[in-house]
Amino acid sequence: MMTTSDEVLSIYARCGSAAYFGEAVSMTEHALQAAYFAQAADASDALIIATLLHDIGHLIEAVPDDIADWHSDARHELTGSRWLGRRFGPEVCEPVRLHVPAKRFLCATDPAYFKRLSAASVLTLKLQGGPMSSEEIAGFQAEPYHREAIAVRQWDDQGKIAGLSTPDLSHYRALIDRLSA
Repeated sequence: MMTTSDEVLSIYARCGSAAYFGEAVSMTEHALQAAYFAQAADASDALIIATLLHDIGHLIEAVPDDIADWHSDARHELTGSRWLGRRFGPEVCEPVRLHVPAKRFLCATDPAYFKRLSAASVLTLKLQGGPMSSEEIAGFQAEPYHREAIAVRQWDDQGKIAGLSTPDLSHYRALIDRLSA
């Protein structure tokens, strides 16, 4: 029987070597770097796995390889969160569902944040609805996992460093299986 970690490693083996849309790293490198930064920040196990898998929606649903060909938002956070929700509790899938709104929130509430976004993140921000309105900010802050989503977002933004050495996916195998439902 295939474990959740078997599924995850299989998905990344099949699709993870593709370039991470407009960035200098692959999808797998991005996931591993983001998780590396979460682990370095002494995040909870659930938040480390949420960070590792925050973009799994990109890997399980077909989207154009070239970010210039994107004309609408793929809503990967919802696809990924639904997939994760069948395997993990809300402490993993909810920060994933909210990591795109977290970017929109940070752009609306922290003027310095937008300046730190990569060119690819600026492009996707436009497709995702731009900075939040005050009503959206209030709604986001009412979400139980909004703080965790902001943390995932910040580690997501860090995980774009060409050549950074991190543990590989197998490093997370036991943790994935321990947390999976």
